[in-house]
Amino acid sequence: MADGLKISKRTAYVAILTLGLVSMLGDIVYESGRGIAPDYLMFLGASAFMVGIISGAGEFLGYGARLISGALSDKSKAYWVFIFVGYGLILAIPLIGFTFSLELVIVLILLERLGKALRSPSRDTVVSIIGKNVGSGKAFGLHEAVDQIGAIIGPLLFAAVLFFTANNYQAAFGILIIPFVLMMIVIAYTYRKVGKSIEAEVQNIKQEKAPLSRGFWFYCLAVFLNTLGLIPVALILFSGSLILQPLGQAWMVPILYVVVQAVDAPMALVSGHLFDKLGVKLLVLPFALAVLPVFFVSYGGLVGIIFACVTFGLVLGMQESIYRAAVCELVPLGRRGTAYGIFNVILGFGTLASGVIFGYFLDKGYSVIVLVGFALMLQLFAIIALGRNRKLFSNAPTKQC
Repeated sequence: MADGLKISKRTAYVAILTLGLVSMLGDIVYESGRGIAPDYLMFLGASAFMVGIISGAGEFLGYGARLISGALSDKSKAYWVFIFVGYGLILAIPLIGFTFSLELVIVLILLERLGKALRSPSRDTVVSIIGKNVGSGKAFGLHEAVDQIGAIIGPLLFAAVLFFTANNYQAAFGILIIPFVLMMIVIAYTYRKVGKSIEAEVQNIKQEKAPLSRGFWFYCLAVFLNTLGLIPVALILFSGSLILQPLGQAWMVPILYVVVQAVDAPMALVSGHLFDKLGVKLLVLPFALAVLPVFFVSYGGLVGIIFACVTFGLVLGMQESIYRAAVCELVPLGRRGTAYGIFNVILGFGTLASGVIFGYFLDKGYSVIVLVGFALMLQLFAIIALGRNRKLFSNAPTKQC
């Protein structure tokens, strides 16, 4: 962190927790949509391959557009503008309930992902700035843990409405207007309390023009390979929907997503603490675990789907905390918005390709040997690429964030 930035521990924790509350309310809305989207798309006539493409395209847009929004946020330093607009686009999710058009639903799903792209680099940059006094891993882990409370509440709420309304999708989507309005109120409150003090600190950051380090690019390659070999959660839920929808139990699909989020939250917090002690070496763990979700999906049955959700949640918890925290070790503050944009483009492209490949595999009925072999090969290459980043593995964890 640049010299001269002085944010107290109290201010740092207030900012992290209030930003976490904003994300929590946002998650109640958009994670509900993500949890039911594969089932709703299938209800509207989409195949596994189409769901894989849609979910992958959404993730790629949500990550890919961060390349532009991250660079613009660094240049303008208008981090809060991007945060406000990005969270505002979450409104697209409740609007899904007003249409049965597959095409329009796809547009709304992609629009919400665009909002994610706008807000995330700016929010991550703010968290990385205020994380100096509490540790980058702890800052991102704490934010993600609070965030994930909403990711649990949202799908549970959605499932409850579906259950009590005999699978009325419109009623379930409509109720999401309430947490959306609350979220926008909390954003305004958060900015009023801590926004201006953080803005004042941001103005002291010097614009960096130096190229991003070789180590950063090796890290991005490792994350790309890791993501490419991880079956997307949308396809795990789709596989669950194939079992549950014929039984008239579609309301249980969001519950499967709750399992993912329930594992994600504590894992983010624990891995964040461990990251500040162990550094990037810890990333070998989620890379290795990333083979398990596709194995359990291939195993078959509802039990296999549940275990796939659990193991995916373990990887996701670390992906959302320590993957982001690792960027702090490689990139100076003045280029961090840009770096997060590039990092997330790589992550998004990996997710898009993963959705297409695994969706194709599932539609064609490829064997467990092919699915697991593909995932295992990519995770091994990812660990090798991570090991090539000597700077990260030779140095002790830093406090650069």
